[in-house]
Amino acid sequence: MTKKQDLSIQDSVREAKRYLDNAKEILREKAGKDGNFYHDAKYVKMAGHTAYSGVLFALDHHFGKKTKGRKDVDWYKLNLSKQDRKILNSFVVVYELFHLVMAYDGVGHADVIKVGFNEAERIIDWVETRTAA
Repeated sequence: MTKKQDLSIQDSVREAKRYLDNAKEILREKAGKDGNFYHDAKYVKMAGHTAYSGVLFALDHHFGKKTKGRKDVDWYKLNLSKQDRKILNSFVVVYELFHLVMAYDGVGHADVIKVGFNEAERIIDWVETRTAA
């Protein structure tokens, strides 16, 4: 089994995008969209967690290992603030929408979820361009 730190940037980005695709599939196939809302909170939570994990996967490849303890949201914010404030803002949106609103609260408003996916894709694309440079 290959560790994520050993993956190439292309493989890491591909894997992060796969997480987002899986989250979209969970919403599409299982969450029961009616109008502008997904109704099954269990699957909304699962999709939120999956999408957030994809963003963290990409960022982990970019930042590498933390020297002490576990990574937490503040660690990601600190590292992003040193490199790109706009991407930091995108990360805060992703954290709040995917991790808190979806994964914890199970809120499934389609417009809110769409914003989260747009910001997540922006972060993953940023990681791809920053790491390739």
